[in-house]
Amino acid sequence: MTAIEATKEHLFIIQALSDKIWPHTFQDILTGEQIGYMMDMMYSTSSLEKQMDELNHHYILAEDSGEYIGYTSYELNYKGTTTTKIHKIYILPSLQGKGVGRFLVETVEKTARQNKNNGLSLNVNRFNKALDFYKRIGFEVVKSEDIDIGNGFLMEDFVLNKELI
Repeated sequence: MTAIEATKEHLFIIQALSDKIWPHTFQDILTGEQIGYMMDMMYSTSSLEKQMDELNHHYILAEDSGEYIGYTSYELNYKGTTTTKIHKIYILPSLQGKGVGRFLVETVEKTARQNKNNGLSLNVNRFNKALDFYKRIGFEVVKSEDIDIGNGFLMEDFVLNKELI
């Protein structure tokens, strides 16, 4: 498995992966209307370009045997702290539970340490089965929050942190 730093030339790959992953991941948690709204909000070309250009989000693609199988995005020094924020981490449904998520988190951890960040943080939907995965790899729930994302929709999340020692 290889980690590839995504550039704008990879945006179509991120979008293709999200099209396969998002509806499957959230079909039992969110309405189809909210999934569509959030997909456009986060994965339109203009949104992805803004994340990369203005918001300092870095995307990593997981590749195995010539196939892209997942992605993560992160931001170093989140809000001026020594914490790295993982904004997204998604794996093809058929490969979940096979070490890809752990590989991506470890890739971000390594980069965080190299940049003198001493913690990771992420949000996860309170009903997402990935919550157990995050706990197994050392994340702890530190709070619950509801985020108004517009159009009458909320993200109902847990915030999880992991200390990097």
